[in-house]
Amino acid sequence: MNDQEFEIINRETKKQKTIDFVKKNKNIFFVLILSIIFCVIGYFSYEMYLNNKRSNLANKFNNSVNSHKIGNNENILNNMVEIINSNDKTYSPLALYYLLDNNLISSIDEINKYFDIIIYELSLDQNLVDLNIYKKTLYNADSLTENELLNMIEPVLKNENIWQSHAMYLLAEYYYSKGEKEKSLNYFKSIVSKTDSNSDIKLEARKRIQRDFSE
Repeated sequence: MNDQEFEIINRETKKQKTIDFVKKNKNIFFVLILSIIFCVIGYFSYEMYLNNKRSNLANKFNNSVNSHKIGNNENILNNMVEIINSNDKTYSPLALYYLLDNNLISSIDEINKYFDIIIYELSLDQNLVDLNIYKKTLYNADSLTENELLNMIEPVLKNENIWQSHAMYLLAEYYYSKGEKEKSLNYFKSIVSKTDSNSDIKLEARKRIQRDFSE
């Protein structure tokens, strides 16, 4: 038997072993293939569900805003609350902001509850989390004690992003309104000294220092 014949026999043997293995385990292969098919179908079905859900939320939000603009306020609050509770990363925050901007809800506890949904349940990017913590603190600032204010805004102060300078400016204004000018000045100076402070906030901080703290 030459090498070529040996190679042919060896190849046929491997082929037969493969066929025998597949036949022996055909039920396993069948279940595996079926599982893959169901996973693919499930994935695309879920994607379709999410797209339809978002489309419905978009329509509900836009229709509610349009109805409100023409004076039909009957369902605006309920619709926006439903959108907030849907835990959608785009439309839940937009619905809360619309309620706030148009003074459509007066309960501080209820508004804070909706802010907590946005902050803790939506898994937003950190910048957006800090934005909403800042907005929540700004909304509550007049009714908070100093410690409550600091505790609420603290997560934003720890993060090096654009909202940190906004948080510092809020604290600077808070202390200035309380007559604690040294604390206020320290925050204004911190804004000016930080290279990554928001440019508009930094400009306003310089103006406040020159106007209210110059000798």
